[in-house]
Amino acid sequence: MPSLRGHHLVCLHFFTGEGYDEAFIKNLRNIMARTGHEEITVTSGADDVCASCLHLKEGRCDYTEDADADIREMDNRALDLLNLSETGWAQWDELRDLVRTIFPQWHSLYCSECDWRNACEKNVFFRKCL
Repeated sequence: MPSLRGHHLVCLHFFTGEGYDEAFIKNLRNIMARTGHEEITVTSGADDVCASCLHLKEGRCDYTEDADADIREMDNRALDLLNLSETGWAQWDELRDLVRTIFPQWHSLYCSECDWRNACEKNVFFRKCL
């Protein structure tokens, strides 16, 4: 059962096969292969995606000085928009439908400043949600 934090519940819908390194990409592909067949555990803090990230240090993101706090705020916003709790479960197909409905707000809040924007813009679902 994949364990995903709030913003990954939204952003993984736009995965295009890009990432920090091969280990990270392989992990994302493995997670994506499981999302359609297994229930997803909603979690707070570092999740299965973070587990292979080179920026994870002692359970916190050190991408930038404020990254961990910024990501936790983004996680909380994602959970609010998706109407989920950080100790719940979700189904990928149901999330996909929810992402479609909340995407205009999510896009205006987070996508314009996101380092992954160029990768996400290659995704057909991302473009359809605009």
